[in-house]
Amino acid sequence: MADNAKWYVIHTYSGYENAVKTSIEKFVNGRDMHDVILRIEVPMETVTEVTESGATKEVERKVFPGYVLIKMVMTDDTWHLVRNVRGVTGFVGSANKPIPLTEDEVLAMGMEKHEIVVNYHVGDHVKITDGPLSTFTGVVEEIEPEKDRVSVMVSMFGRETPVELALDQVEVLQ
Repeated sequence: MADNAKWYVIHTYSGYENAVKTSIEKFVNGRDMHDVILRIEVPMETVTEVTESGATKEVERKVFPGYVLIKMVMTDDTWHLVRNVRGVTGFVGSANKPIPLTEDEVLAMGMEKHEIVVNYHVGDHVKITDGPLSTFTGVVEEIEPEKDRVSVMVSMFGRETPVELALDQVEVLQ
């Protein structure tokens, strides 16, 4: 059943995001609903703020104030459970029909990562397999797995040019 789980967005009163997350987690644990409600997230980011005195400090801030993300299988029971939590105003969607996030939206938010196995190293000759430069070959200059990027030096118009690509857009030349 967990295969049918999708990410949904819950709208909450501002400042109630963590309370809503905690309440849903208590219901899930109490009713043993781990197979239908898989994850609840309040996305946070660390930002550097400059105070009036000129000092800087790192603070945690909500990425989407007033919203909680939940990965769940949408059933009448799960809908009612979430909808009746104190602080929840509803799901993002039309009327009583929540709309799940698309795969691209989930990846863009960093909620789920697709692991890419890199079988090349700096200095390897690679072929670009996707995008407008798909017929070009080059040499790997830099690999940044945390940013899902690889820098490849490609020869275009008789000149060496660095190109930034996604990790899965290149493969080792055979």
